[in-house]
Amino acid sequence: MTDLLTPTPSSRRDFLRTLSLGAGATLAGTAALGAPLDWLAPERKLGVALVGLGNYSTGQLAPALQQTKYCQLAGVVTGSPEKAVKWQQQYGIAAKNCYDYKTFDRMMDNPAIDIVYVVLPNALHAEYVVRAAQAGKHVICEKPMATSVADAKHMIAAMEKAGKKLSIGYRLHFEPHNQEMMRLGQSQAYGKINHLAADNGFKFGSGGTPWRVNKKLSGGGPLMDMGIYCLQGCLYTKGQVPVSVTAKFAPNSNPALFKDVEAGISWQLRFADGTVADCRTSYTENMSRLRADAAQGWFELEPAFGYGGLAGKTSKNDGKLNLPNINQQATQMDDFAQCVLLNKPTRVPGEMGLRDVQLLEAIYRAAETGQSVSTKDVVQLIDRRSAH
Repeated sequence: MTDLLTPTPSSRRDFLRTLSLGAGATLAGTAALGAPLDWLAPERKLGVALVGLGNYSTGQLAPALQQTKYCQLAGVVTGSPEKAVKWQQQYGIAAKNCYDYKTFDRMMDNPAIDIVYVVLPNALHAEYVVRAAQAGKHVICEKPMATSVADAKHMIAAMEKAGKKLSIGYRLHFEPHNQEMMRLGQSQAYGKINHLAADNGFKFGSGGTPWRVNKKLSGGGPLMDMGIYCLQGCLYTKGQVPVSVTAKFAPNSNPALFKDVEAGISWQLRFADGTVADCRTSYTENMSRLRADAAQGWFELEPAFGYGGLAGKTSKNDGKLNLPNINQQATQMDDFAQCVLLNKPTRVPGEMGLRDVQLLEAIYRAAETGQSVSTKDVVQLIDRRSAH
C-alpha cells in the first residue's frame, strides 16, 4: 500500500516541478505560478458546484465565481430546498444542477459539473471529498482539509484512485501580499530569518457560526479555523517545516460558550536552523499579523489574513509594500481551473493539507501534554517562491 505521507511516484515529479520552483523562475508573470493564461480559451468555462451554502459560499465564493475567467458557478448542493430555489433564481442555475446530500452522488451523470468545492463543517470534508471522487469530479476542499490524519489520507487515496485533482482552499497562496512574504523569506532578501510571529483571531459572538464551537463538527476551536493561517504563514515565509512544536491553551474566559473547544491557544515552532516562530490564535481577540525578523531587517503584514484590505511594510526602502488587494477566491479558483485544463499540479495539493493536519494534531498534543512534540514524520511540502 502507498505511504501517503509522501507523494506517490507518479505525482512526485509534479511536486518537484511545481512546489520546488528553481531560482530561475520569477514570481511576476510566470504562468506556472498562476498568472492568467490569456491564450487559453476553453470552449466553455469549467462548471463548479458549491457543496454547502453557508456564509463563505454565499458571501465570498458565489460572488467570486461571477469574476472568474476559466470556471463558473454551475451547481449547488444544499439541504435546504428554499436555498436551492433562491440560488437558481439569483445565479441562473439549472434545476437539474441542484442537489441535496442524498442525491449528491447523481452528480456522476452530470457533465456540466467539473469541479466540486466542499464548503462544509470540517468533520464532513472527508465524506464529501470521497463521494465527489467517486462521482468522477475534481475537488477543492476548504481548510482544514480534515479533522484527522486518517481522514486526510483517505481523501488523497480516493482522489488518486479516481484520477482526479485535489486542491485545498488556501486562498492566500494566490494573494500578492502573502506571496511577497514567501518571496522575501525564502529568498532571504533580508538575510536569515531568526524569528517569526503570527497572530490571527476574532471575537466569537452572536454572529459566530455555531458548528465552529462544536468539536464533533469542527475538530477543535480557533486553531482549526483561524490558527491554520498562522501555521501556514510561518511555513511559507520560512520555506521549511519545523522540527518540533510546543503549545499552551489560553485561559477560558467563557466556559459556557467554549465548553467543547479551546477559547485560544499559543504555540511555538522550532526549525532545524534555530529559527523560532511564536503563534497565537483566539476566539476572544481580534488580530491578524504575520511578521519576520531577519539578520538584516524585518517585514510584516497587518492585517495579514483577511479577504481584503491587507497591508504590509518593511524596514527597508519606503517601508511599504505597495501591492494590490485582489479577489482572492476568484484567483484561487481560476488557478485550479487552469490546473484541470492543462493537467498540471496545483500548488496547494492534498498532501499540503495532510501536512497541516499532522501539524495541527502535533500542536494539540503539545498543549495537552505540556511537552515538546517532534514533527519528524510530517510531510515535507512547501510552496516555493523564488526571488525577482
